[in-house]
Amino acid sequence: MIVYDKLWKTMEKKKISQYMLIHKYNVSTGQLDRLRKNENVNTKTLDMLCKYLSVIYLI
Repeated sequence: MIVYDKLWKTMEKKKISQYMLIHKYNVSTGQLDRLRKNENVNTKTLDMLCKYLSVIYLI
């Protein structure tokens, strides 16, 4: 099971709110809802979040 706990911690550390993701970065509320519920999200969304949060990731 994939959990997104580190996402929320990173967002808090970088002072990026869910509100900001929705209104500044145009992340859909549906995607955020799936992330909150630890449900499946597409890789495009994950890539976009890494870009916005300036996170380096390895494939």
